[in-house]
Parts: sequence; structure tokens; C-alpha cells
Amino acid sequence: MSMQQTARPGEWVETGTGFSDIDWGAHSLRISTDRYTSPEWAERERERIWMRVWQFAGREDELPEAGDWKEYCVLDQSYIIVRGRDGRLRGFVNACRHRGNKLCTEGKGNVKRVFLCPYHLWSYDLTGQLKGVLRPECVGPIDMDDNGLLPVSVDTFAGCIFLNPDPDAAPLADFLGDALDLLPPYHLDEMTPVMNVRESLECNWKVVVDAFSEGYHIDGIHPELLRIISIDSSKTRFNFFGDHSVAVAPFEVANVEGFGPEQQVEGIRELPGTFPLVAETLPRFEEIVDTYRSPDGKLNLPEGVTPRTLLQQATRETFTGKGLDVSALTDAQMSDNHGWLLFPNFFMTIRAGEATVILALPHSDGDPNRCIWQIIAYMWLQPEHRDTWRAELVEVQEPGSYPYFLALQQDYEQMPRQQAGLRSRALDHMTLAQDEVVIANFHKVLERHLAGLP
Repeated sequence: MSMQQTARPGEWVETGTGFSDIDWGAHSLRISTDRYTSPEWAERERERIWMRVWQFAGREDELPEAGDWKEYCVLDQSYIIVRGRDGRLRGFVNACRHRGNKLCTEGKGNVKRVFLCPYHLWSYDLTGQLKGVLRPECVGPIDMDDNGLLPVSVDTFAGCIFLNPDPDAAPLADFLGDALDLLPPYHLDEMTPVMNVRESLECNWKVVVDAFSEGYHIDGIHPELLRIISIDSSKTRFNFFGDHSVAVAPFEVANVEGFGPEQQVEGIRELPGTFPLVAETLPRFEEIVDTYRSPDGKLNLPEGVTPRTLLQQATRETFTGKGLDVSALTDAQMSDNHGWLLFPNFFMTIRAGEATVILALPHSDGDPNRCIWQIIAYMWLQPEHRDTWRAELVEVQEPGSYPYFLALQQDYEQMPRQQAGLRSRALDHMTLAQDEVVIANFHKVLERHLAGLP
């Protein structure tokens, strides 16, 4: 779908693709199960995707100072991302050019002058240049320029660091496409991580991507959400662009069409139990609601004004008052979560003031029945509060020991069950519902990459 130029990028929803607009002939709803369990399939993904595609590797604010570095790993490959003295971020293979020893092993740190190999003390500066060797007389003639650290492609967008193991990768901007226009109004780069958890899961990485790419499962494993919010697939809008997609459905309280205004207001008051950030806007919401009450307390809303639009107004005014510029976001983006899937493994829900990122990587041991997932919750906070609330990465060592919030815990428990079923030899394919078109599109992109097609 081509993007129309609008006053606000989020207005694409008004003309976005609905179910009635989708060309179902372009999407297969039959997905083979061997892609979740086959070592051969996993090896193809390694070579055609993980060694060739841009992937989220962290945040710029993790590396604020010259010499700050972090390790990024995918499968058994390790890379270093470091901020140079010129302020630029660079990426390198995490291996000494002498005998291949791993240079950095602590996950993150700061080097004052050079990276020093702990084996034979060869040293490299922040641009990857080989600067010194131990006892040069023992080394003999060596081309210092030809033995620097091996580069990988690194670039940034919206405060995020992306890495591509291919040093000759096409520019990140080409890969991101429409995201370059659609995401900046949220000011994701100003948001602070308030939760950051990484853990090994007993399922394929694509099971995680699939699980968060559809809302069809809410009735089955999140039934308590149905008491609070309305799920109406006919109102969902999609934007498929390049390798990626965005989907959004109006965020409405349950039974909105059958409830009166007072019941809808009561439903919004219950939202913080599931969507905590709504609590920040409720005081202003109550003030605005009261302006529409008659002296006897009865709520009288004029045509076009609903509790949903009042929540949006309260959200805009609350964040504006705190210092977040939401002028480029639509009213709907004050309330509605947009679900992003940046191929291959970056899923994000985002609305004004908050975002949740879910990442899935194949396990370092290469077993297609295992993966690593990472959950990062971001909030926009006033600058003086950001350091107080900033969450450090939690590496979960004992499965089941981390207390995820309810809905996430339900997904956490479901995904290994699906993987167990996918290993059934008699089950050679899954059959998707049309409501799972984002999954279908994701697998179409996956298959194109594996086939080596542009």
C-alpha cells in the first residue's frame, strides 16, 4: 500500500487496509511446521537472514560516552558495538585478528584507550585499527592496516541501534522504508526502559513473533481482557511495507456500543489494572468528564464526544503538560496501540508516551526448539526522573522465576506448549485464520529471504 502524504503520519489509519481490502491470493494461510523444528531450516535462516539482515541491537543511550561498548550476539556470533571519540557508533566482529581470541567477554563496558586482547595483548583503537602487538620482534613484518578488527554494519534510528553482520549491507534507511516517517512523532528516542528482561524459552523464535502478531488468541488465554477492552477485527487496519508491517485496532472499552456514557467512563477507570500508564491521565480525564455533568451529576455528552475522545484529550493534555511533544500524533494515537513488526524479530506496541518491545532470537546452541526472548518496556518520563526509573537488563537463569505481569505470563506459558505440538510428526502444516494475516505476511517475507529473492 502506498503511503499518502498527510498532515500527521498516523492518519494513514483512516485509509489503511482493512480485511475487505486484502488480496488473500497473495497470502498463504498454510504454513509448514518444519520451519519451527528442522535443523536444516534453521541453518538456512542463519545464512540467509541472521547473517544478512538489519536487526535491533540496543539503544544509543546505552553507549553515551566515547569508549562505551556493548556486545551483541546472534546464534554463536559475537559483535562489539562501540562509540568512538568522534561520537560515531561502529561495529566489529568480537575476535582478535591474531588467533581469534574473543576480545570482550563482559557484555558491556568502557575502554579508555584501546581494546586489548587478553591472550597475546594485541591492541585495537576505537575505529578498529590495529595499534600494537606484543614484542614486535617476535611477530615479524605485519601490515597493521590489513589486520584491524573486521567491521560489521551499524546504524541508528529513533534512538535504536541496528546491526547487520554483512559489512556491505544496503543502508538501514532503505530497509526501514515508511518507518522513517511513521515512528519519529512518538519520540521513542526520549523514552526510558522501565523493564528489561531476557530469558531462554523452549520454543522456536518464530513462535514468539507469531504470538504477538495477532489478537485472535485473546479469548483463549487472556479472557480477563475482554471484560475491559473491545476486540473488533473488522475495525483493524494494516500497513504492509517492504519486509515490515503495522496493525492497529481502535482501543475501546468493552461493550462500548451497548453501554451508555457513564458505563464507558467506569470502564476507562478500570483500565489501569491492565494498562498502568492510563493512571497518569485519569485525573485530567475526570476533570474533563465533570465539565459535561449537569448540576444533578448526570453526564451529557454532545454528538461526536465520547469517553474515548475525552481520554484522548486528557492524554494529550497530560503529556503536553509534562513536556512531551505530541503535536505530530493523531488523537487516536493518544489511545490506540500500533503493533509494529520489523522483520525479522522486532515486535513493538507503541502509543503516546509508552512502548513495549518484544525481541526473539534463535538460541546460541542452534537448537530450533529453543530461543531467547527479551521484553523491554519504555515510558516517556520527564528528564529529572529518567535515571531513577531506568531498568538494567535482568538475565533470567531459572525458567519461571521472573514475575511477568499477567498477560505476558500467559503468553510465556503458552508458547512452549505450541512448540511441543509443532514437533508432532503427523502435523506437517498449520492453518491460519484470516485474522492472522500479519503472521501470513511475515512468513511470506521469511520465505522470500530464504529463497534469496530481492
